[in-house]
Amino acid sequence: MARLAQTAGLTDVQQEILATVRSFVDKEIIPHAQTLEHGDTYPADIVEGMKEMGLFGLTIPEEHGGLGESLLTYALVVEEIARGWMSVSGVINTHFIVAHMIKQHATDAQKRHFLPRMATGEVRGAFSMSEPELGSDVAAIRTRAKRDGDGYVIDGQKMWLTNGGSSTVVATLVRTDEGAEKPHQNLTTFLVEKPTGFGEVLPGLSIPGKIEKMGYKGVDTTEMVFDGFRIGADAILGGDSGKGFAHMMDGVEVGRVNVAARACGIAIRAFELAVEYAQQRTTFGKPIAQHQAIAFKLAEMATKVEAAHLMMVNAARLKDSGQRNDVEAGMAKLIASEYCAEVTQEAFRIHGGYGYSKEYEIERLMREAPFLLIGEGTSEIQKTIISRGLLREYRSRG
Repeated sequence: MARLAQTAGLTDVQQEILATVRSFVDKEIIPHAQTLEHGDTYPADIVEGMKEMGLFGLTIPEEHGGLGESLLTYALVVEEIARGWMSVSGVINTHFIVAHMIKQHATDAQKRHFLPRMATGEVRGAFSMSEPELGSDVAAIRTRAKRDGDGYVIDGQKMWLTNGGSSTVVATLVRTDEGAEKPHQNLTTFLVEKPTGFGEVLPGLSIPGKIEKMGYKGVDTTEMVFDGFRIGADAILGGDSGKGFAHMMDGVEVGRVNVAARACGIAIRAFELAVEYAQQRTTFGKPIAQHQAIAFKLAEMATKVEAAHLMMVNAARLKDSGQRNDVEAGMAKLIASEYCAEVTQEAFRIHGGYGYSKEYEIERLMREAPFLLIGEGTSEIQKTIISRGLLREYRSRG
């Protein structure tokens, strides 16, 4: 059993789930990740294996066919999967966020319609908030849904959809005419059902081809274009318009825990590769791990891995307890993503010239780690969230 990134107080069920996933990662993901990633190939066989294990329904309530597990369980599973290949964790990440939003905010009819099929992986979710030129200014969303008879007509363009082509339901944030003074109160979440594939998948709805990326390959990242797309009012999450911002922020909070977990997984793998290589590679008559310069690097890397894991676990447990965790999720995402980049770069340095070769796994991790610095909000956005929360809690009485 590895010493790092262990979690105290887990139930027997949680331990059994994690042991099963860890074995799956070691046998079915790590041996194939390099080939699939270099070919930008969708991991179809791995996804089928995750379906069989019930991972798509991990947090969906048992009454809807899921396992009914906690955010903590999910985050620890994601950490294990990202340790094998981050793109695989991306396949279930947005699915999980959408399932969480439906579980928390949907009407009973929407829950019955989506959750049982999401639990099996038959229906796969994607999450759409970003737009071109929008950045983190969510209140400035331009994609608009106009009322038309019993339904709505949507026009606009969304950006950075993970699983955009392979998903069959997209939780999509758009602007509606609510007449509210505050911009964020004029936003509504629609559950847009669509077939898989690219091009014009439905009248008025197009999914252009995959966006080419530096890393995070295998999983499809796309745009989504609405041009007179008609949708019923019953597709509004929860049934009431104007509440989309709150829905999305709830999803983003669990998403930030997820990104922290992915960062932890990559950092763990980078450390594993570095500590193994440092004991095999010799210079000046001894393994480089016995040189103080390398030994100290390993000590710092391990400390960062442990710190990030503990903060991620704390944020997940807070959310599970029903407490507000925006600050803690922001802190976990901030430190885990920054430490992930640092640990991965140190592992790259320890590998020396071999780290620059595509033959070695660390080359892939070097291209994957930067994504976590921007996913679910940049480090600067996390600092904004954290500082606002701190000032709220520590308001001056002077």
